[in-house]
Amino acid sequence: MALRDLDGPQISRRSLLRSGFVLGAGAALGGFPLGRAVFAQDAGRWPSVARLSERYVSARKVANVVSAIGFGQAAPDVVAVGNLALGQEGPAGFDSLYRIYSMTKPVTGMAAMILIDEGLLGLDQPVAEILPAFAEMQVQKTYDGSITDLEPAKRPITIRNLLTHTAGLGYSIIQKGAIKTAYEKAGLIPGQVTKLPIAAAFGRGKAVGSLAAFADGLASLPLVAQPGTRWSYSVALDLMGRVIEVASGQPFDAFLKQRIFEPTGMGSTFFQVPASELGRLTTNYGVLEGQLVPIDPPTQSIYADPPPFPMGGAGLVSSARDYDRFLRMLAGYGKIDGKRVMSELAVRVGTSNLLPDGVDTTGTFADGAGFGAGGRVGLGDQAGTYGWGGAAGTAAFVDFRHGLRATMMTQYMAMPGYPLTDEFTQAVRVDAAALTGGK
Repeated sequence: MALRDLDGPQISRRSLLRSGFVLGAGAALGGFPLGRAVFAQDAGRWPSVARLSERYVSARKVANVVSAIGFGQAAPDVVAVGNLALGQEGPAGFDSLYRIYSMTKPVTGMAAMILIDEGLLGLDQPVAEILPAFAEMQVQKTYDGSITDLEPAKRPITIRNLLTHTAGLGYSIIQKGAIKTAYEKAGLIPGQVTKLPIAAAFGRGKAVGSLAAFADGLASLPLVAQPGTRWSYSVALDLMGRVIEVASGQPFDAFLKQRIFEPTGMGSTFFQVPASELGRLTTNYGVLEGQLVPIDPPTQSIYADPPPFPMGGAGLVSSARDYDRFLRMLAGYGKIDGKRVMSELAVRVGTSNLLPDGVDTTGTFADGAGFGAGGRVGLGDQAGTYGWGGAAGTAAFVDFRHGLRATMMTQYMAMPGYPLTDEFTQAVRVDAAALTGGK
């Protein structure tokens, strides 16, 4: 089946929704042959990770899995299985490019921590002091209910609330009913999936063209919950991008490049993939009835075009090498290769539990955990961990207590997804215990 066949009459809204692939854009119908298998490289120290990766690739659940796993400040081991795309001979590897979606959020969170550390923002500072339009917010009396039956916000939205998804903001991929429709009609859509014709099947609308317009649009709509009372996955880290550019006096993407990407050595992390780098970009797939279907091939990728605005919640493309360097910088409490990127205090605070008192994550994406600056924070026997995943199957975490960091890259979108993320974490733990004698 050719990519042009995706624009055929056999694709209907009903079939797309029935496929279970829903993250704001769509899915498609069909499949490709697997092609030549590429088995795990450099897998001697991580046999459980290698077996897991080979199992998923061999079963055609994904086209590739690339993992980077390391201790302390040592260079990582790389376990790479599969090709850049099904039916393609080019192997995926350490420098292949992946759409990391919500793994953008910890990067934005740490950018905010830099400004908090420098006194340009305060953790409990009202957002309205930076963006006055948020001074008098209205709140839905019923979560996902009427957008006219409202009450005033009982407290201001703070920077802490934005970092921890407790601001009461919504998300068009999460909310239902009138508020979801209002977000979409207003162009408050901070995520991209495909520019193929199938995108229109979900009627998401056109995103606004700047972070300023995005922030103003959010301020004009009601909150879905009272600030500081509920963990509700949201566009908060996208709004944080606007806060960062106002507080710093720099465009958000320029701030990330200057303050995080360049000093950390993340030269392959982009909001827009340069034409010269598209040969490294993997294909993103939807899953329909067990078949992988290309929804964002490199030659037609939406990430080859300028985004409507730099999306701090889900906008980055990166490599396993680059994201490992980000984790390595965090594991070094702000230092990497002898260079200080963030203060130790900023890292320690940003990777700690910042949830407001009384907020419970039970039953949410962060179930049973705390939340820091854009990422999940482990509690109890998982204390000392910080990280998050992405909608296209990526995942990453740093374990400060054991000096361990791990990144996994793959590309597929389905709802519900595979249990790959949890299986990867467990495989890393098993192999790490074997390497360290269980310490």
